[in-house]
This record gives sequence, structure tokens and C-alpha cells, in this order.
Amino acid sequence: MKIEEISIKNFKALKNAKFAKLQKMCVIVGANGSGKSTFFDVFGFLKDALTHNVSVALNKRGGFNEVVSRGANKELISFEIKFRELSGKLATYKLDIGNEKGKGVVKREILKFRRGSKGQPWHFLDFTNGKGFAITNEEDYDGLKHIEIKRESQILDSSDILAIKGLGQFSRFKVVSLFRKMIEKWHVSDFHITAARTIQDDGYSEHLSEQGENLPLVAKYIFENHRETFDKILNKMSERVPGINKVEAMPTEDGRIVLKFQDGSFKDPFIARYVSDGTIKMFAYLILLHDPNPHNLLCIEEPENQLYPQLMLELSEEFRNYSERGGQIFVTTHSPDFLNGIDLKEVYWLAKENGFSQIHRASEDRELSNLVNEGDKLGELWKQQLFTGVNL
Repeated sequence: MKIEEISIKNFKALKNAKFAKLQKMCVIVGANGSGKSTFFDVFGFLKDALTHNVSVALNKRGGFNEVVSRGANKELISFEIKFRELSGKLATYKLDIGNEKGKGVVKREILKFRRGSKGQPWHFLDFTNGKGFAITNEEDYDGLKHIEIKRESQILDSSDILAIKGLGQFSRFKVVSLFRKMIEKWHVSDFHITAARTIQDDGYSEHLSEQGENLPLVAKYIFENHRETFDKILNKMSERVPGINKVEAMPTEDGRIVLKFQDGSFKDPFIARYVSDGTIKMFAYLILLHDPNPHNLLCIEEPENQLYPQLMLELSEEFRNYSERGGQIFVTTHSPDFLNGIDLKEVYWLAKENGFSQIHRASEDRELSNLVNEGDKLGELWKQQLFTGVNL
């Protein structure tokens, strides 16, 4: 499923922001403090709210008053996500969060489709303060006007629980379940080199964690269960990192797993903690981007850190390949070299105005469009500070 538009109100620096016409691959640029990390935290917040509840998601970020935009303490924090579900229909999820006696509560939660281009929306789920309904005959929906809607009323255990969390576990609420699974598969990378160097207790992991501490276990899983994919990763490693011709997830005497990298110039392999940051990070990205069961949304902040500038074009190609295989990907960057490999329509930039983030789409800027059409590279235009309002 592809997210096509996100509207955000009163979430930190994103007081009134809309990301429209989102592509399968989107690159967000902006000066430090412009709101790039805040945008990614929208996805982290919603996933935390689903996994736990709204109160936990807020408290993890300092509470409602720390999350709500300055000057909007008594207003709602709101999110609206428009996405294409598997049948191609455009769906909308809307979530309004309020504050009651210091506790975050779900004031309104809606999941809906529109009946044709002009018809009234079909609400698959509609809850207010923990009470509402969901539709049980979703399979009858086909865009026609005359369908008998079968609703099932529900009361949640608490007003800070998302309805999609509870109802999404039941097969009779198909669309709700589909959206819940979509959020559960979001991956907001917070990769830490030191975490990825650790020796892991032997175990089982199919997907790289947010910080990457399970990298040896995921490498072992892909090697044992998807050997063709692992060989592809290894071939790319040898192309990206000169000298590396073998990577193994090896068991230690005490029953743990360690990554070992073989350099063709040396007889003995290097344990992960002795290889360069760039080598570890490139291997982790390749593991993440060649996941046999990719995330439907992947967010990566500043992939250029610890990597050679010469690798940026190739890394942008890896990200695009990931999006073409089915996963949507959002990337933040300061790297002109990375931007040189990105299409104009894929780029958004953030700039602060009166203390809040404003969203600009590069393809809608006439000057940038003209310069790119004349052959200029986006990275060079970025270095020349031609992105309006961005002060590097």
C-alpha cells in the first residue's frame, strides 16, 4: 500500500503541514532544526500509539504539552493519511488526539473510502472517545450507492486505545485489519553503529531492528533461508567496499553470533568491531534493503553519515530499487551527492517560518524545475542554496 498524502496539525514544529503527491521514493531536505526528524517521528508516534496506546506514545515524547505545537495547548493533535490499498481504492485514516486531565485521549478516529469520485464516503470505522462502530460487510463495497451497511457497535477498554488496534485483530473487519498491519510494518530506522557491532545471543530474527543490534542474526537468517538474496548482498558489498569478499555470521564458543568480514588480502577474517563504520553501515543497509519481505514503509535519516560521498549515487539506486520492489521509502539527507541521483518530483524541502515547518515540493518550484530541465543537478542547486527559505 502506498501513502499518497499526509496532513499533520499541531505536532511539534509541524503546526499545519501537508505532504501531497507522495512518490514511492521521497527525499526530504532542510537545514538542521527544520523539522525533518519531526516528520519521521509522526510515523514513530503512530506506530507507538498502535503498539501500546496514545498515552504511552505521548509520554515517550514528554507528554501532550511537549508534543503539541507551541501556542496550541488546548487544540487537537491531528493526522490524516491518504493511501492506496491493495485494490487500488483511495482510503483515508484520520486521528484526532486531545488532552483530558493530563492524559492523551482519542477524540475521533475514522477510516473511510469514498464511493466513486463524487459519492459520500463509506466509513469502515468511526469512533469518538472510545465508542463507535465498524462495518462488517466490507466485501460488499464496490462503489455502488445502494448497499445495506452492516455496522457493529463497540466500546473500547479505554479512550486512549486506537480502535484499529483492537478491531484490526478480527478478520471480519478486513479493511481495519489491513491498515493495522500496514502500520505494524512501518520501519523508522535509528541505526546505531555501536549497536550493530555487538555480539548477539544466538536466536532468530527475520528483520533488522530499528537500531540494528540484531544485524548478525538477520544476516544468519537470510544466509540460511534466502541464499540467493544473501549472495546478491555479498556481491554488492564487494562492489561497494573494496576488498570485502565474504561476510559470515559465525557462532562463538559460548553460543553467540558474531559477524566476520573477510578481506581478500588477509588470511584471517575481521570481527565486526574491528571493521570501519562505513563497512558496517553499508552491510546493514544492504540487509535492510534486500529484506525478502520488505517493509511497506521505510524511513531512513541521513544515510550519508559514515559513508564515502562516492557511494551516494549507488545508494540512491539501492533505495529506488527497494521502492520499485514494493516498499515505499522516505529519506532525509544533507548530501549533494545523494541528491544528484534523485528526481525532482521525489524531493520535498522544509523551511522554518515563524518557528514552524513549511513544506515545499521541488517540482512545484518554477526556478528549480527550469534549472533541472536545463541540465543542472539537484545536489549542485542545493549547495548553491536555491531552495527557498533554506539557510545552510
